[in-house]
Amino acid sequence: MGALLLGSYACSDEQDFDQFDDLSITPTLASSIFSVEADEPFINSFTTVNTFYTNTFNFDAFNEEFVAERLLEGTITYEFENTTSKPLIITIEFLDEGGGVLDTEIFDIPAGPAPAFTIEVDYGPGGKPLDILANTSDIRITGINLGDTTSTSTEPDPKIVMKSAAEFLFRLK
Repeated sequence: MGALLLGSYACSDEQDFDQFDDLSITPTLASSIFSVEADEPFINSFTTVNTFYTNTFNFDAFNEEFVAERLLEGTITYEFENTTSKPLIITIEFLDEGGGVLDTEIFDIPAGPAPAFTIEVDYGPGGKPLDILANTSDIRITGINLGDTTSTSTEPDPKIVMKSAAEFLFRLK
């Protein structure tokens, strides 16, 4: 019985709960932002204006002050694939609550068929200011056809595909 008490005593150490103060938690959150597709007949249908696509959508990922204050850095990845016969310009605008433009990304997309390509834009240390992301309320995407409205690609199902995803690093503690 004495050995059992000695074993129990030896296994119970005083716990140090102050270790939590030294803990650093920095999770990475990955998310899709948008995916847009427009086929060549749709692009050709806009004969009086060159803008074939415009859409503004809500992006309140950082509208909570708690979240915005803990954002350390982020990367937004844009992917484009154009199999149409059209050279295009894609403009992406980050808007604040009042509709003011915080930042603009302009992508010159060559006529297809062209291989898909990816562009990464960094925010935070070594990149654009984090305030752009923290203050973004809406994102506006505009597509402009720089070509004609009659030509048609020989590719099957010619279209422009635009996708975007992001990774954000936060400090929780």
